[in-house]
Amino acid sequence: MPCVSSHLDQMVKMPCSYNSVVDKILMVEQILSEFRLNKEELKEVMKRMQREMERGLRLETHEEASVKMLPTYVCSTPEGSVCVLTEVGDFLALDLGGTNFRVMLVKVGEDEERSWKVETKNQMYSIPEDAMTGTAEMLFDYIAECMSDFLDQHHIKHKKLPLGFTFSFPVRHEDIDKGILLNWTKGFKASGAEGNNVVGLLRDAIKRRGDFEMDVVAMVNDTVATMISCYYEDRSCEVGMIVGTGCNACYMEEMRTVELVEGEEGRMCVNTEWGAFGDNGELEEFRLEYDRVVDETSINPGHQLYEKLISGKYMGELVRLVLMKLVNEDLLFNGEASELLKTRGSFETRYVSQVESDTGDRKQIYNILSSLGVLPSELDCDIVRLVCESVSTRSAHMCGAGLAGVINQMRERRSQEALEITVGVDGSVYKLHPCFRDRFHKIVRDLTPHCKITFIQSEEGSGRGAALISAVACKMAACMLTQ
Repeated sequence: MPCVSSHLDQMVKMPCSYNSVVDKILMVEQILSEFRLNKEELKEVMKRMQREMERGLRLETHEEASVKMLPTYVCSTPEGSVCVLTEVGDFLALDLGGTNFRVMLVKVGEDEERSWKVETKNQMYSIPEDAMTGTAEMLFDYIAECMSDFLDQHHIKHKKLPLGFTFSFPVRHEDIDKGILLNWTKGFKASGAEGNNVVGLLRDAIKRRGDFEMDVVAMVNDTVATMISCYYEDRSCEVGMIVGTGCNACYMEEMRTVELVEGEEGRMCVNTEWGAFGDNGELEEFRLEYDRVVDETSINPGHQLYEKLISGKYMGELVRLVLMKLVNEDLLFNGEASELLKTRGSFETRYVSQVESDTGDRKQIYNILSSLGVLPSELDCDIVRLVCESVSTRSAHMCGAGLAGVINQMRERRSQEALEITVGVDGSVYKLHPCFRDRFHKIVRDLTPHCKITFIQSEEGSGRGAALISAVACKMAACMLTQ
């Protein structure tokens, strides 16, 4: 089934009163039209993103800016080469960015052609709700417990290995291995962590256990891990982006404009933390009634408003709220919703991908809706698909406008008439949704006419990104600027 689909003709042929079907479709289309953004509106989002980025970079406006533009201490030379000289050997990588986290043993070496060769062994662990929302000590003790379990499984508890820590939350870096957590996102709320050094919290938890030692050499954001992973594949990769549970981007900014650190030469990777774009009101006219309900019922009302328009954590709930609106307007399921469909969080984001992957026989859509306690007609199935397409398309377009802002900013900074750039991307929405990528790529290119953009899907899932980050960390000191 094509990504951009129209089911109008198909719907009109349904065995139902012609006028009632057409009227129903027109009313549904009118409600869903709110999700459609034209090119001028997307250009406006892009311009506002660039303005907030500028405010985040400047010392005098950084504190009040919604887009924080956090320095990462991952640097490049004045010639533009990212400083990622890699140590060979065994490393441990820890990847914490959502409700699951991963511990990995990685072996980094060189093959006969001096290309990097990475072998990994990894284990995924699920973080219980009480650890996510309890205390920082509980959370990091649990992480240390899982690390201990992993080391036991692989019989390496006696080794003191270098550890690269991919930590995907807003952090103000003071060094490559020291970062202050500014605020939790993505459902985490462990008390006692915000305002503290995250690496210190991990080291303290390891010390409390006392049954293994670890040398935590670096902490980086998952966008940075993605960028560096893809840089090994394409040396033009200077942007990293995640569209999954959360949504964020990083890129190589000119050192002279990063006012939070000293130095003029070369470039530094900046973690935009653009999920908070809109927190100062920049997106008010673009937020719909469903967005406001999602925000009000979230764990962090008023925060991460741009992310709440885009990311996988909220997409399914947005669809559910639209479906409930259509039920209440007597446009869906004969005006009756099941108790399950009325329940917050019941329409999972994976259902959005599955609905839009339906081949046209509606079986997949029917099965999903049946599992939610409703027995849909064929017309109901088609309307649900239209809702999913509307929500996910807006997500792709909003995300594309943000990235276009980043890329245009890079081109303007470098005073280049045309810019060739590669973007490394990871995240479940980008990888698994059947149409997100194409919609997203098109909008980015439409909004950046003077740029030639290549997109690379990160192989982070195989462990390469986290592996390279932990290896890079051992030589990263050579790249850091002296404060």
